Amino acid sequence: MSRFIKVAAAATAAMLALAACGGGGDTSTDTPAAKGSEADVTAALAKGGSLTVWAWDGTVKDVAAGFQKKYPNVKINLVSALSGDKHYTALQNAVAAGSGGPDVAQVEYFAVLQFALSKALANLSGYGADSLKSEFTPGPWAAVTPNGGVYGLPLDSGPMAMFYNKEVFDKNGITVPTTWAEYVEAARKLHTANPKAYLTGDTGDAGFTTSMIWQAGGKPYQVSGNDVTINFADPGAAKYATTWQPMITEKLVASIPPWTDEWFKALGDGTIASLVTGAWMPGNLASGAKAAAGKWRVAPMPQWEAGGKATAENGGSSLGVMDKSANKALAYAFVKYAAAEEGKDLRIKAGAFPSTTKDLNSPEFLATEFPYFGGQKANEILAQSAKDVVSGWSYLPFQVYANSVFNDSAGKAYVSATPLTDSLKAWGEQSAKYGKEQGFTVK
Repeated sequence: MSRFIKVAAAATAAMLALAACGGGGDTSTDTPAAKGSEADVTAALAKGGSLTVWAWDGTVKDVAAGFQKKYPNVKINLVSALSGDKHYTALQNAVAAGSGGPDVAQVEYFAVLQFALSKALANLSGYGADSLKSEFTPGPWAAVTPNGGVYGLPLDSGPMAMFYNKEVFDKNGITVPTTWAEYVEAARKLHTANPKAYLTGDTGDAGFTTSMIWQAGGKPYQVSGNDVTINFADPGAAKYATTWQPMITEKLVASIPPWTDEWFKALGDGTIASLVTGAWMPGNLASGAKAAAGKWRVAPMPQWEAGGKATAENGGSSLGVMDKSANKALAYAFVKYAAAEEGKDLRIKAGAFPSTTKDLNSPEFLATEFPYFGGQKANEILAQSAKDVVSGWSYLPFQVYANSVFNDSAGKAYVSATPLTDSLKAWGEQSAKYGKEQGFTVK
């Protein structure tokens, strides 16, 4: 499961201190490419050795097994028990200590720039990683290549779509909404017909919020080296805030914390009738809301304008090589195997949603029928969403911190009379204050 994870602010502060320490706050990402070449990768594979990999994604286990079978003189020590704040806290502690960390680490897209700034991730261009650009869809590739370096390879992606309970929709005469205005009206209709049912759930989430603004064409974050602009008066942000406000004000969203047993029960019994989220969701629905098997379907993400085809990413992660690794060439070989070679195929077979253009266009992939979705060929919709992701989105170089304090500011719109426009502004101001403290020039 790949999703935006809220990380403890204290742990994030320690990580950002690494980025800002020394030289008056060196926040450039012009890390030289790791010394090495494609020939060094070949030599490292022939020599073999041991690699430690930190990854919470369960399909990486299949990748490790496949890699060791292909290269029997390589031993992969996979640490998969860590996730969320534990993963990032342990990773930043290892970076600070200068030892004890992995050779390869899974890093979500929103956090790549932050780890690149702290010089924790190796620039893999020297090993030929920059030649793989055409292999991946634009969104994930942009996330791993801040300022021209290559700080990992895309492991998966999360182009957004609408997952909905067809049985609930049909029972209540709800037409599948194609615009966000229709989505709000559908939420009103369902909740009026059944006050215990909600079109969706939302308790305030940084990842969902930024993805919605992204789809609306918003660019609230602009980053150029050490200079950062945060602007939640941005037209896209304003469009999201004014459209989504009635969902909060009229209590049209279920206030059930996501990823809890109660939440999955609500998805299974029809209390929550839809989710607009990343393409990695099908497996989570099938395993967590088994009672609704055959009832759910997938539709394109609702649009801000009728007839539009804009989407955004929500979630997704990369595999990167840690700069302190003593065997970067072999580590890169594993990353490439997992993201662009046979390991990628193993992950897709296990249910991962790919970030590779070839697989997204594969007739076999597109023709896959999902029993949970009543036999629907859902990949046709999800693959098109990947092609329609709006370009030009940027994350903050301290996005992990910003996400961790979302509920302290933007989240107030969900628990008080504070308008969403004001709470987003407060979120931006809190993020800006922190960025300045870490040595960034922020306006």
